[in-house]
Formats: sequence, structure tokens, C-alpha cells
Amino acid sequence: MSEIDFKHIGERLKEIRLSKNLTQEYVANLSDVNTSHISNIENNRVKISLSTLIHVCNAMNTTVDYVLLDEYNNVSSALDLLILNQLRECDEETKERVLKIIPILK
Repeated sequence: MSEIDFKHIGERLKEIRLSKNLTQEYVANLSDVNTSHISNIENNRVKISLSTLIHVCNAMNTTVDYVLLDEYNNVSSALDLLILNQLRECDEETKERVLKIIPILK
């Protein structure tokens, strides 16, 4: 069994945060941690705890599965779950459009 890559997890969290134009302060406030703790996680100075990871993911409206995607041995099942989670948030019209696009992408 390989070690968990906390450096990659921190980088992924930072990438998600920046893609959503969120500040470390915003994520920290919603996650009930200090801004410096978010910085330390993103820069691999500390290992993120499970409870903090869940709070940070909730603050950034993302899933733990998405953050930990590269840690899974069976990536395809994790991807399937991520796709399903994203579809749950879509309205019916968007779901129909996605359904029409899938065969084109194959």
C-alpha cells in the first residue's frame, strides 16, 4: 500500500480554490480554521485531517472524491461517482443536453 500524497492533495485544493476565485481567508472562515492553516495545507507544511478536508471541500463546493481522485486504485469508479454528483446538481434540461453530448464524445 502506498503512502497518501498530501503534497498533491494540498496542490489540488489550491487549484480548486483558485479556479473558483476563492481566497484562503474565505475557505478558512467557512472551514473553521485559520487562514495560515489553509496556506500550510496547500504548501504541504501540514497534513490535512479528514474533518478539515470535509469542511474545506464543503466550503469550496467540491467533493472529497474529486480532491482524492489520484489516490484511488480504481479511478474509473471514482470518476463515475464524480460525474453522477455533478449531474445531480443539474436541472432536467441540462441533463438532457449532457445525454446528447456523451455519444458524440465516444
